[in-house]
Amino acid sequence: MEKKTAVAAGTMLPLMEAFYTIQGEGTFSGTPAYFIRLGGCDVGCVWCDVKASWEAAKWPVLPIEEIVEGALQYPGRLVVITGGEPLMYNLDPLTRLLKENGFTTNIETSGAHPFSGDFDWVCFSPKKFKTPHPSIYAVADELKVVVFHKSDFDFAEKHAVLVRENCRKLLQPEWSKSDLFINSIIDYVKSHPNWKVSLQTHKFMEIP
Repeated sequence: MEKKTAVAAGTMLPLMEAFYTIQGEGTFSGTPAYFIRLGGCDVGCVWCDVKASWEAAKWPVLPIEEIVEGALQYPGRLVVITGGEPLMYNLDPLTRLLKENGFTTNIETSGAHPFSGDFDWVCFSPKKFKTPHPSIYAVADELKVVVFHKSDFDFAEKHAVLVRENCRKLLQPEWSKSDLFINSIIDYVKSHPNWKVSLQTHKFMEIP
């Protein structure tokens, strides 16, 4: 019960994996970053490439001090918290400790849970499988919509009207559907210049 209380408070978190790599997507593409991937997700994207992250109980629950200590072993000072769905947890303590140690904090989230944490950049990637929590729209710095079906263009615009005016808007082909949708995305962005194209460059480079 003590561990469950600590997880609820955000002082311990289930860690699927943590690794130092190059951010491959979105605004910070090409930037060295330490990824903290938390276990647990209740969104259930059919095309998810980290389905092993869905079951939180599979992963060790670690004190946030140990998680931050792992990040300090590398020279980069950008941390990306992802999942799973990281907003299933209270991220205030973890982000506070990261900032105390000099890190810039980014999050990648579907926004399906109430927002928490102190982040320098919020990548909001809504999914059709679970409605976003209203708290995400006011804090999103980047709206990244994964295009898996032709209806995702309308889905993207539905969320675009809810985010802040200066929120960056990105359309990214789902990896297995890239050949099918890349030309449609290019044409859409050319005719809707408030959007930009995002690619999973780390997959082209064959790095984590």
